[in-house]
Amino acid sequence: MEAWIESLLSLLALPQFGLSTVFVVAFISATLLPVGSEPAVFGLIKLNPELFWPAVLVATAGNTLGGIVTYWMGYGTERAYEKLAHHAPREARLIAWLRQFGAKACLMSWLPLVGDPLCGVAGWMRLPFWPCVLYMTIGKFGRYLVMTVVLLWMWPGQYGG
Repeated sequence: MEAWIESLLSLLALPQFGLSTVFVVAFISATLLPVGSEPAVFGLIKLNPELFWPAVLVATAGNTLGGIVTYWMGYGTERAYEKLAHHAPREARLIAWLRQFGAKACLMSWLPLVGDPLCGVAGWMRLPFWPCVLYMTIGKFGRYLVMTVVLLWMWPGQYGG
């Protein structure tokens, strides 16, 4: 088992694969798995400062695609639930909030702990797909941009020092 983990870690080593690693980590972190992608983005940029914008854009793309997968998982879950249950579910505060704001609520998909499930709930509620994708992208791009700039400011090293 240890050999498999070591080979996986060497495959995902930032200096060797760079942007593809950032994409994969950002994609996985946007699903319901508890993985943070910010360290991968920050690490790549610290090692290769010229990759600031490509890293932020690739992380945004990977994270948005992961959010889309979560949206469709929620959509499929809602369809399966409706086939099994013939009654309307109780509306929680989140559901009421989502109904009020609609697809614009996906701007909050960048938030830790609640952002990824929010994408799933948007799919479950069948909010319009493309507007949700647009708002997810804006929120996730803003998060990567702000968090990376803040981390670079806190640990300037070779970039922005």
